[in-house]
Amino acid sequence: MSQSVEDRVREIAERVAASHGLEVVDVELRGTGGKSRMLRVFLDKDRPPAGVSSESAAEAVHAPFRAADGSGVTHEDCANFSREFGTILDVEDAIPGAQYTLEVSSPGLDRKLVKPHDYERFAGSRIRLSTREAINGRRNFDGRLEGLRENRILLELAQAKKKKAEPVPVESKVEIALSNVEKANLVPEF
Repeated sequence: MSQSVEDRVREIAERVAASHGLEVVDVELRGTGGKSRMLRVFLDKDRPPAGVSSESAAEAVHAPFRAADGSGVTHEDCANFSREFGTILDVEDAIPGAQYTLEVSSPGLDRKLVKPHDYERFAGSRIRLSTREAINGRRNFDGRLEGLRENRILLELAQAKKKKAEPVPVESKVEIALSNVEKANLVPEF
C-alpha cells in the first residue's frame, strides 16, 4: 500500500523536527501545481520536560518567540529546519511534479490543537472548539481546558456575559469525544 504525498511529507518533517528538538504541529499541502502549490509546516518546541507544571507550560504558549527561557520556536529554528527539510524533500522527490513554496513557522498564539497530547500539554489554557455533531444543541464551545481523559476532552465552559432577563446557564463543564472535534484552537490571554 503506497503512502499519500502528505503522509510522506509529514513523516519526513517529523524526522527532521525530532533531530532539532522540535515538534511538528501541523502540515498543510495546498494547491494543484506550479507556484500555487504551498507546503506549510508549523513547528513548536518539544513538550515541556517532565516536572514542568502545566502553568509553566501554559505560560510558554503565550511567549512563542521568547527563546531565552527555552520556550517557543525561534526564527533560527525555522530556518535550520527549512534548509534540511527542503533538501530532503527534493532529494527524495517527496513532492513529485511541479514547483512548490515551502513555508515554515510557529503555530502562533492561537495554535491548533491537533494531537491527543496537545489536550494534555495545554491543560489550564483557554480554548475555542467546534464539534462535528452537536452536544446539547451546541457545536461551538469556549472555555478552560482541563485535560484529556479516555479520549474525552474535559472543558470548563466560559460563562457568557448574561443579560438581566437571561437565566444563568446550568452546565459549567462539558466532556467532548476527541473524535467529535472538528477544530480546536488556543485563545491567547494577555
